[in-house]
Amino acid sequence: MKTLVTGGCGFIGSHLAEMLLALGHEVIILDNLACGRMENIKSFEANPNLMFHQVDICDRSSIQYHFHGVDWVFHLAGLADIVPSIEQPDRYFEVNVNGTLNVLQCAREAGIKRLLYAASSSSYGIPEQYPTPESSPIDAQYPYALTKYMGEELVLHWAKIYGLPTVALRLFNVYGPRSRTTGAYGAVFGVFLAQKLRGKPFTVVGDGTQSRDFTYVTDVSAAFISAAESDIRGEALNVGSGDHYSVNRLVELLGGPIVYIPKRPGEPDCTFADTTKIKSMLDWQPKISFETGVGNMLKSIQNWQDAPVWDANTIGEATSTWFKYLGK
Repeated sequence: MKTLVTGGCGFIGSHLAEMLLALGHEVIILDNLACGRMENIKSFEANPNLMFHQVDICDRSSIQYHFHGVDWVFHLAGLADIVPSIEQPDRYFEVNVNGTLNVLQCAREAGIKRLLYAASSSSYGIPEQYPTPESSPIDAQYPYALTKYMGEELVLHWAKIYGLPTVALRLFNVYGPRSRTTGAYGAVFGVFLAQKLRGKPFTVVGDGTQSRDFTYVTDVSAAFISAAESDIRGEALNVGSGDHYSVNRLVELLGGPIVYIPKRPGEPDCTFADTTKIKSMLDWQPKISFETGVGNMLKSIQNWQDAPVWDANTIGEATSTWFKYLGK
């Protein structure tokens, strides 16, 4: 197939592009490099089936041409992180909502065969049910989650009204090599690996008993490809590991001292996907155990050599907006 990956130089997008190439597909990557890095595709950028274009999904005229003749579109471009979304809601709306609209319209005009959207489990907010099924209420706690859900609603609406063959995958706590090492305070793995590399204590939020459905990035990439190969459309599917693991367990596997920092408002004590639907509809199963995945992260720890090293004070400063607006 001729495939197009928006955000293909990002964490998940680069793994997906690499997997598509390994399967013999042509891959076009569109990325403005605001979050993605050319380093992420360095190991396969010489593949003759790969093309890269530095363009922005917010500029429809700059991306429109690249959809011509494409079979599958994987839409992963977008802005992440909680605090920046609180501080810059209009920017998040522009990228995650209007950018998604641009991708949908380009895909529709080009007559693509499949469009797969990277939705977010953060849209569930603080769920009432674990494991959390797709039928759970949406209760976004901050603008990032809201804009990702608005993008999902567009994707599913374009399937309903225009017959565009779309699927939204609600991703749970994706981790693995190439995850972001710079920028805003964010995902726990990046924070902890930089701390371990410098011999600093892990900054554990609350008492560390909160658990997350940590899902390895190659399993997520495989889920996208399974959805592309299927004939389902107009569906939202959870993508999770099939289990959940406490932050204390993660620290145990990484090994090192701990300092505790205040629990944050708007964060669930648990994320745990009900994956019954995706297993049934796509026959997809995660393959990488948590222990194996953490081991792989430790093997790539040198990638965090230049990452910022957070401590209790700098995290407090970086998340002050979080407490100001969500701690009411």
